[in-house]
Amino acid sequence: MTPEALATLHGRAFAGQGRGWSAAEFRDLLERPHVFVTGDGKGFAMGQAVAGEAELLTLATDPHARREGHGRACLRAFEAEARGRNADRLFLEVAADNVAALALYLSEGFTELARRKEYYNRPEGGPVDALVLEKRFS
Repeated sequence: MTPEALATLHGRAFAGQGRGWSAAEFRDLLERPHVFVTGDGKGFAMGQAVAGEAELLTLATDPHARREGHGRACLRAFEAEARGRNADRLFLEVAADNVAALALYLSEGFTELARRKEYYNRPEGGPVDALVLEKRFS
């Protein structure tokens, strides 16, 4: 996917939760050697793997394709790629009020590692905690 396509999909996926990332931001990330993307036009996962650890930077699913398993498929493909890059731990951050994403991550074996109080500021609704989740590969 191009940086423009990633930005467009990301903007749709995160509408109402702040701003989506720009094409320039995606382009800058993709230029880094440890960053990779899994997915397609209905959803994608982007992150990095280095020194035995992987970090999921974002997971976005087109609002018209939600509840069809695309997010789970992207997450599993991301995990497989991270393992292929010798990661044995995976980290991510999710807003505490993102019930659907949190349910996905917990169902896939992630556990809460830390909480960042009032980390996100919603345009309407005030601050929201960020949860740092971890999954160890055995």
